[in-house]
Amino acid sequence: MRPVWRVSDVRAAEAGLMATLPPGTLMQRAAAGLARRCALLLAGRGGVYGARVLVLAGSGDNGGDALYAGERLARRGAQVAVLATAPGRTHADGLAALRAAGGRLVDAPPPTVDLVLDGIVGIGGSGGLRQAADDLVTGLPALRGRDGGRATVVAVDVPSGVAVDTGDVPTDGSGRPRAVRADVTVAFGALKPALVVGPAAPLAGQVELVDIGLGPWLRGTPASWVTEWSDVRDWWPRTGASSEKYSRGVVGVATGSRTYPGAAVLSVGGALAGPTGLVRYAGGARGEVVRQHPSVIATDRVAGAGRVQTWVCGSGLGTDEQAGAELRAVLAAPVPVVLDADALTLLVDGSLAGRLRNRDAPIVVTPHDREFRRLSGEEPGADRVAAALRLAAWMNATVLLKGDRTVVGTPDGRAYVNPTGSPVLATGGTGDVLAGLLGSLLAAGLAPERAAVVAAYLHGLAGREAARGGPVTAPDVVAALRPVVAPLL
Repeated sequence: MRPVWRVSDVRAAEAGLMATLPPGTLMQRAAAGLARRCALLLAGRGGVYGARVLVLAGSGDNGGDALYAGERLARRGAQVAVLATAPGRTHADGLAALRAAGGRLVDAPPPTVDLVLDGIVGIGGSGGLRQAADDLVTGLPALRGRDGGRATVVAVDVPSGVAVDTGDVPTDGSGRPRAVRADVTVAFGALKPALVVGPAAPLAGQVELVDIGLGPWLRGTPASWVTEWSDVRDWWPRTGASSEKYSRGVVGVATGSRTYPGAAVLSVGGALAGPTGLVRYAGGARGEVVRQHPSVIATDRVAGAGRVQTWVCGSGLGTDEQAGAELRAVLAAPVPVVLDADALTLLVDGSLAGRLRNRDAPIVVTPHDREFRRLSGEEPGADRVAAALRLAAWMNATVLLKGDRTVVGTPDGRAYVNPTGSPVLATGGTGDVLAGLLGSLLAAGLAPERAAVVAAYLHGLAGREAARGGPVTAPDVVAALRPVVAPLL
């Protein structure tokens, strides 16, 4: 897991570290890492020597980082221009160093730009870009380099204009982000929330973390954690010589109906891609499930399904009286449950909500934004991590808040952000697949938060894999899960 830190924690760590170092050392460390990454990017566009670099320098330390990085590039032969976005308040020493290395001040972007360094606003910024800076940023996509390609934009620590602690992005009247859209963000010392969650995360592009010695000074509780492949590998349930289908776990799937048989087929497909040894299906799509998945044991009702270690309920179930009865049967079982789609709609009913809060066994809910609003009475809002944690605490359940960067929140206040999400998964049925996979992981013995984290990670990878073949459908995601999971077996 990679920790993600709030601005206040980063500020405190920087202050503690700087007190032990000669003045300016931390900025020079940051500038060195930034210049190294820029040089690597320029190597693919004709090299550093003769490259055209534009530094957008604001009034804060980010502007200083960018100026000192520009100085290093200028000493390697780059032609570096500086556009001060806060004239008269630019970092004086950084500007002097860059000018001594041959850099020059300009009032407008040069005609040819290979690389733009975004040092307008750092982690202290709020409220989006001011109008003059926003106008400047709006024109960045039109800049062209020596090779005729679009200028590469590198953000310094965070893209300017984003809400660093939440990942929110202010927009103008047309919905356009009032923030920099970077190809690469070079972050210093710690990941910040805006780099991993919310609408700000895609604006960061590829994120590279530069070690400036901050780690030992980062104390307290991280805002969230970002999943890595090593976590998925370490948590994946293992089989041994004595394993058999029941010891690997049995997952029950109460999804779909005669009206929506596809939801049942997809959720069962997700469950079969997981680590459990047996899937039991209960519902109105029994015939279609067995036809497509002959290894599944199927029945019409939850009550007749037999023993399971976890229930998955909701996708395509419907919201009529029969669907409510099936959900009540699932909630009465003393095993973990995954509640998705129609089950979440049914939960808004007061009697079912009461059953939920009185359960002893773990609960995982998987809302998208509209379902979140129905459950909580409010939108997720600007801070998706905080929203997931509020709902988790209120429901005493693990919350998997779906989105491009899915957030997992736990009742005891831990939050995880999934880095593998993709907009290609925003299509019908992919959530059914996710619910089935999640249930399989729970039945195999994973704790709810780990099961949710692993399911989101693998589901995202499967979406990306499926997208290699063109537009993605939910059956494509089921098929792609198999090669994604294979290295874990």
